[in-house]
Parts: sequence; structure tokens; C-alpha cells
Amino acid sequence: MKVDIWSDVNCPFCYIGKRKFELALEQFEHKDQVEVEWHSFELDPNAETRPELNAYDYLAEKKGQSREWSVQMHQQVIAAAAEVGLKFDFDQVVIANSFNAHRLIQLAKSKGLDNEIEEQLFIAHFTEGKNIDDDAVLIATGKAAGLDQHEIETLLAGDAFTSEVRTDEQIAQQIGISGVPFFILDQKLAVSGAQPPSTFLGALEQAWSKNESATKDAE
Repeated sequence: MKVDIWSDVNCPFCYIGKRKFELALEQFEHKDQVEVEWHSFELDPNAETRPELNAYDYLAEKKGQSREWSVQMHQQVIAAAAEVGLKFDFDQVVIANSFNAHRLIQLAKSKGLDNEIEEQLFIAHFTEGKNIDDDAVLIATGKAAGLDQHEIETLLAGDAFTSEVRTDEQIAQQIGISGVPFFILDQKLAVSGAQPPSTFLGALEQAWSKNESATKDAE
């Protein structure tokens, strides 16, 4: 059974959703028969990389709200992340365009390492406060996920895997995905957002049951 996930490494709820899905998958009886594929989705394709700007000020500026409101919103996200064992440090988060990170994800996916690179990029961005639009950071993060340094450097020097990013985004648009994370299970069931592990587990069981029924009907 295949699970397709659209995600942006700039999205805190995508990391939280990843962890909640993984908690559900650990409880799923047929977990060893589940293939997960990650897909690119840029929440803000026009975002500028602004290392000098604090995450709190950035959200306040973007939403036309006060800094106090932004701090409160971020505290809620930090609490949600902590519930699933994640530590977010928004004091250190670097505001960065995620396009090159998505190209790196596509390279990793071609090697079967998309889950590993997603995890490493989320850690770099939300926990370690690294600039995920910086070549040195992307090289180090890619290597940590198991990629070859020369291949990463070649990627960053050109425009490789741009079309793969755009294709993922076009498919998302065709399906009607407007926000992430977005999960499609066995091309049958969709789960939107960082839902509780119980919701993901129920969806996995339902998709598996539908697949089994379809297999029996075909026999």
C-alpha cells in the first residue's frame, strides 16, 4: 500500500503531521507493506530568504498582526510539537525560500531517501535554526540523509529536479490540495492536516481493508 504525502519543509504542521503519521504507522499491523512517498508543495513560492528577520516578526508582518499575537501563535505550535516529542526553536528559525530544499528532496527521492531528507531538513529548519536556502546547509543536510556530496553540489550548481518539483505542485493543484500536510492513502483516502495518530491509524486500516476487498473481488 502506498501513502503519498505533500509537504513543505517550511511548514511546522508538516513536521508535526509527519511524526503523528509515523506514530500511527508504528501501530499499523501491515506497516512493513506500506510505501511512503514525499511530494513537493511550496506554501509561498515567492518567499524571500531573510536571515535577519525573526520568525515572530515575519508572521506578524505577513498577517498584519502584532508581535505579541505572533508569539502566542508560535507558542501554540511549540506546544503541539512537544506533544509528539519535537522541539521547535522559533527564536532561531531562519526565514528561507524552500525551493532548493525541494529540489534536494527530489534528488533524495530518486535514491529512495526522501523520508530521510525530509526529517533532516525539518530538524535543520525548526530545531537547529539553520538556513535551508544556504548551499552549505543543504550539502551538510543531504549528506546526513545519505546523499553523495558531489551529487548535491552538482544539483545546486544547476537547475536539476526543477521539473520534478513543478510536477508535484501541478498534481497537487489538479487534486485540489490547497494546504499541507496532505496525505493520500492507496489513491483512495485523503487525510488533510496534522491529524491525531488515531485518525491516521483509522485511515490506514480503512485503506488496507478497501484494498483487500478490491483484490478479492478481482479474483
